Amino acid sequence: MLYVVKYTGPFGYLKPWTAVRDGETYSQQFLTPSVIEGMRQKLGVTQILRHKLSYTGLSMQQEQTQPRGWIHEKKKQQMTRPHAILVRGVLLEPELHLAFASAEDADLAATQHLCLCRNEDIVLPVEHRTLEEADFDALIGFELRPADASETGAFLVGFNRFAEGAPMHGRLEITGNPIRQVAAVL
Repeated sequence: MLYVVKYTGPFGYLKPWTAVRDGETYSQQFLTPSVIEGMRQKLGVTQILRHKLSYTGLSMQQEQTQPRGWIHEKKKQQMTRPHAILVRGVLLEPELHLAFASAEDADLAATQHLCLCRNEDIVLPVEHRTLEEADFDALIGFELRPADASETGAFLVGFNRFAEGAPMHGRLEITGNPIRQVAAVL
């Protein structure tokens, strides 16, 4: 039995540690093990067993960035920092289902919001229910399941900031069409 809390909100979210390569990997469509660990720590729960993520679309956003370092321009006698423009996809109307092993963890999670990134984009708990594992499997969405590097279908998904930069591998499971249709407004 899984105790499931559904979070949603009108906002999208960005994952800044993937921003440079999102145009190539679309890594925002799944949550890495370190993102799930960050959510677990924020919620103060024992463990997040599973998750499913879906959304209605992507909005491409531009952001101006600057590196930490400075460049000394001797001729102009000044210090400058170069600028760059990143294009990132923002998920619109994300729906996130988190599954817990205990009713206590789910009850605690159901009383809190989550900031999926940078404290900008808040999703709120909107539903709390109990599901069999097979019913959770049937929920529509993206789910990155942890995997060993040697497993078939496993790929490198990043480096775990909670485990001294250890490589993280996963296997992406897609159920149904995780890109939900927007209801027409009359």
